[in-house]
Amino acid sequence: MKSEHRERTQDAAGRPGDDGRVDDGYADAATETFVAHRNLLFTVAYEMLGSAADAEDVLQETWLRWAGVDLASVRDRRAYLVRITTRQALIRLRTLGRRKESYVGTWLPEPLLTTPDVAEDIELADSVSMAMMLVLETLTPTERAVFVLREVFDIEYDEIAEAVDKSPAAVRQIAHRARAHVSARRPRGTVSPSETQDALDAFQRAAATGDLQGLLDILAPDVVFLGDGGGVKQAALQPVMGADRVARLLVAGLGRITASSLRPAQVNAYPALVLRLDGEVDTVVAVRIDDGLITGLYSVRNPAKLSHMHRETVLRR
Repeated sequence: MKSEHRERTQDAAGRPGDDGRVDDGYADAATETFVAHRNLLFTVAYEMLGSAADAEDVLQETWLRWAGVDLASVRDRRAYLVRITTRQALIRLRTLGRRKESYVGTWLPEPLLTTPDVAEDIELADSVSMAMMLVLETLTPTERAVFVLREVFDIEYDEIAEAVDKSPAAVRQIAHRARAHVSARRPRGTVSPSETQDALDAFQRAAATGDLQGLLDILAPDVVFLGDGGGVKQAALQPVMGADRVARLLVAGLGRITASSLRPAQVNAYPALVLRLDGEVDTVVAVRIDDGLITGLYSVRNPAKLSHMHRETVLRR
């Protein structure tokens, strides 16, 4: 009788029967749930990895594991999917760490052409900004996972503990340490997209015309320029620091670029500039703003990181 009850329960849940076939109802329910949360899962993976390509791979792994789960045993499907995604992202982070060690030049997060609604969610926009993604890079993998899940997605400590295989008490300590670390390194104040746009407009005008003084007026004295060519495209191999050095680098590198080829776009929820040459995306320039001045310039040229600049990416919390 117990065996018959188990079989009936499995059939009702849509689990595979003795003939190895999967009930269409189960497959539909699993697919529907995954699709409903896909944008959320991608956002979790991307914030943990800083790479859209790796985030997509993590989602593939998440789906493969999710497709084999008995849905009848899952109390909270969203939390379960986030847990799988987090575990797979932590595994991928270790691989990504090894790749970064052999990366040619500076490694920058992969830029995303984001939908306008992402900027309306201030907390989400801040968390995926290029400046914040670089701050997240300074955390350990577990710290990054805990910070992202707690501060961005408001996941309960007990759920995070299961995802990172730590006790809830340990997770609370990690969260406290990660918050302090991020707080000391994040932009000094909340910057609105309009403030970013104003600074970017001034930068674009000066860069497109080779106006050295115009650049010096908008760059902070301690501005840092980071270029990512991945060894494929020419880029600064080391950070360039200081307004004068950065301005002269920009005049030399962008002075020949026409204003029409350097266009604004919404990148990682904030205004940025996209350089197109012969119709193809050549460079994405994101900025960090503090007190109305540009304190960080992030130039991504590695073609392998520009594939998500051809279509908008939907991010969700």
